[in-house]
Amino acid sequence: MKRYLYVYKCFLKQYLKTLMEYREDFLFGLFGFLLIQATSLIFINLIFNNIPALKGWTLNEILFIYGFSQIPRGIDHIFTDYLWMFSGGSIVKGEVDRYLLRPLNPLFQVIANRFQPDGFGELIIGFILVIYSGMKLGLTVNFIMIIAFIIAVIGGVFIYTGVKLITASMAFWIKNSFQCVRMGYELGGFAKYPVSIYPGGIRGILTFIVPFAFTGYYPAAYMLNKESFFKGIILTFIVGVIFICVAYCVWLKGLSAYESSGN
Repeated sequence: MKRYLYVYKCFLKQYLKTLMEYREDFLFGLFGFLLIQATSLIFINLIFNNIPALKGWTLNEILFIYGFSQIPRGIDHIFTDYLWMFSGGSIVKGEVDRYLLRPLNPLFQVIANRFQPDGFGELIIGFILVIYSGMKLGLTVNFIMIIAFIIAVIGGVFIYTGVKLITASMAFWIKNSFQCVRMGYELGGFAKYPVSIYPGGIRGILTFIVPFAFTGYYPAAYMLNKESFFKGIILTFIVGVIFICVAYCVWLKGLSAYESSGN
């Protein structure tokens, strides 16, 4: 464990050094993410300027779900962003060869390659919306609520990372799975809103196949007293653990099928 922490610390230190040399790029990237989030919020506000509620959900309730969904997404974005790059060229370039030669877990090496501060934009927006809408809704914060929040966020991070890892691992077979990662990850956009507003088919996909509904809707709905503790928190964590384990098994299966770029 100490060895892994030391290696990650070295990767992080080198990345932060590079980041400080290109501060303007980082600030523009962060500003870009904040702008994208602001655009989505303006769109939601325009909708509620014309209707009082959306299938029984008020503006502040939807803002709460939206904000909650951004927190696990932002954490995943910060720590596992290199999986995007892995899916797009690592197999073709033979980068996996050097991962296999080092006495460290290959997946750990892939993830440790990049620390993406742009994800703080999603975290900032997420916490602001959760706090703002929670105050507007008069939600009571207590010890149980804080523990439930942490458990649900961990489960949500596992789901986001699991989706990204499964689709990135497809590169072992098809060489470049960048578009698969994009398609899978973009489904997370549906998690910003209550799944009850979608047709049954989409609800089924977001709950049972690509379970993004557990990254935002179900835990947030529990905190809004619209779902049970089991479904909103416990099931979110269980689904997250199962999904990340399945994703890691897919990764290992792909790694065992890996052929160097020269073959």
